[in-house]
Amino acid sequence: MPDKNGKIRYAVVGLGYISQIAVLPAFAHARSNSTLTALVSGDPKKLRSLSRKYGTKHNYSYEQYADCLTSGEIDAVYIALPNHMHRAYTEAAARAGIHILCEKPMALDEIDCQAMIAEVEGADVKLMIAYRLHFERGNLHAVEYVNSGKLGDPKVITSTFSQQVKQGNSRLKKEVGGGAVYDMGVYCINAARYLFRAEPEEVFAWNFGRDDQRFREVPATTTGLLKFPYDRFASFTCSFGVTDRSIFEVVGTKGVLKMDPAYEMVDALKTEITHGDRKQKKTFPKRDQFAAELVYFSDCALNDKEPEPSGEDGLADVRIIQALLKSADENRPVSLKKPAVRRRPSMRQEIARPPVRKPPQLVNAQAPGRE
Repeated sequence: MPDKNGKIRYAVVGLGYISQIAVLPAFAHARSNSTLTALVSGDPKKLRSLSRKYGTKHNYSYEQYADCLTSGEIDAVYIALPNHMHRAYTEAAARAGIHILCEKPMALDEIDCQAMIAEVEGADVKLMIAYRLHFERGNLHAVEYVNSGKLGDPKVITSTFSQQVKQGNSRLKKEVGGGAVYDMGVYCINAARYLFRAEPEEVFAWNFGRDDQRFREVPATTTGLLKFPYDRFASFTCSFGVTDRSIFEVVGTKGVLKMDPAYEMVDALKTEITHGDRKQKKTFPKRDQFAAELVYFSDCALNDKEPEPSGEDGLADVRIIQALLKSADENRPVSLKKPAVRRRPSMRQEIARPPVRKPPQLVNAQAPGRE
């Protein structure tokens, strides 16, 4: 049950970089229907320091996660753990009747995703995958414009999302679900799907960059091609070994829409629309994208609404990632079955919250690359 003020009470599970830089500060901008009640971490220093900072009354180690779920103190968890831990912590929450907002990618493979969905459906709780851009005005404007017909028939999407990742970062470890395609490529894949409002039928991929010592376990760079129905295709490159880049471009039969930057969580996002010699530029100001997620998901939990993005959306991306990795390993195209994705993001989902003014000081956590 929500608290006495009708707010969903959250435990944030995992206190790494993304939790500290974005999730925890977001509760200040989501206070209309969301409240931070508990923290779960294997690091006592993080628990002590962040509990004082954010005023949480309840703190748990990972070994005490079951106690947290059955304490009666929370209604939902925000799972910000390494990718390979998503399934177990989601299933435990579902069995305890707790709603789940889970970071992307949903899991490492299709089997884990399907198990998570089945557990949630059996428990009658809500599951949402944390695709923050499904609530951000710039990306939703791009979806609306591309599907308005003003570009003509959208045929080609190209995208790049990259950064330099420091040696030793967990994103470079294979066993926890590291690698650029899981961490950054998922944005490019998801964007292609929501811009075309369709699912790819076939993929092809290449992995590059094993010569650097950082990339002994995962490739530095993955480039993928996605073939969609009606002679449409998307290409993307994601990398942990080149400088920061965050862009997509949609080319139609009558015009071009470019978003640069496209996927950033703290910067203003910008579009440029070209029709012949005419260019139209628009800037979308900084927003707290994580607060928007919380507000939306809490509303779903309070009013028994099915979230978009759902577990099915997360599963669709993981299926594509698996197919891309298989293609790169076997050097051949891989076909895909059409998934059961019933809903797509639309402008109706936009939620605007002010940006976090000052980046918080990190406790036993590091940015993956430069700040």
